[in-house]
Amino acid sequence: MPELPEVETTKTSLLPLLGQTVLKVTVHQPSLRWPIPNDLQKLVGQKLIQLTRRSKYILAQFEQDTMLWHLGMSGSFRICDEHDELRKHDHFILQLDDVQLRYHDPRRFGCILWLDEYSQSKLIDTLGPEPLSEAFHAEYLFSKFKTKNTAIKVAMMDNHIVVGVGNIYATESLFNLGIHPAQPASSLTFQQVEKMVIEIKRILKQAIDLGGSTLRDYSNAMGENGYFQQTLLAYGRAEEMCVNCETTLENLKLGQRASVFCPQCQALKQVKIVPKKALKGNKA
Repeated sequence: MPELPEVETTKTSLLPLLGQTVLKVTVHQPSLRWPIPNDLQKLVGQKLIQLTRRSKYILAQFEQDTMLWHLGMSGSFRICDEHDELRKHDHFILQLDDVQLRYHDPRRFGCILWLDEYSQSKLIDTLGPEPLSEAFHAEYLFSKFKTKNTAIKVAMMDNHIVVGVGNIYATESLFNLGIHPAQPASSLTFQQVEKMVIEIKRILKQAIDLGGSTLRDYSNAMGENGYFQQTLLAYGRAEEMCVNCETTLENLKLGQRASVFCPQCQALKQVKIVPKKALKGNKA
């Protein structure tokens, strides 16, 4: 599933489309995660003037309307010539001045929607801060974790706490920090949370610089693969040796997601779970 670095890389690869005018809109399959709106023809004649990202959503601002695009589990955008062969799962096509933008999604878990009051309130307004923004800092994260007795990896992937820290990047961050993925979030010290914020920012920036991770079929809109997967130390390496201590990496499921870890480097610390009402804001 494309995570924040892949979405950011996709958005960046779409920037050459800015300033181009929509000449035609074609929908081959309207049934995605939510139905594609049936009034997309009002895009015709509008220029694409801005592309931004919020969490894993790409926000495409045209002259009069704004769209919200999500890649889902298997979605991708591709810039191509109108004469290029149409692929089976090319569901949505924008004909622009001199190129086509095609949305391809075999599993159809992505979305092509208007950014209106409903989608803004349901999909955007409930999100936590961006991990690469100044709003994501140790004081903020510690305040969120101190009442969370859920596994730290689950808490890290909660979009209401912080957006875009998906399975790959949470797994790698915890490995580098030496924290067991099942460790209760509330058991982390302020110093551990400080290091976590630094590591999350570092690993996401590195992934963006490397074009994201191509584990199956991800590529950006120019058809270019990412290379971050070549640096993976834990994710996808269950039953292989730890690069630090040569212990066999293990795997457990947390929040329905695979969580690879080193039982030696990321030993689970035994902690007493304190009831929420007894928790205090002590950072030590």
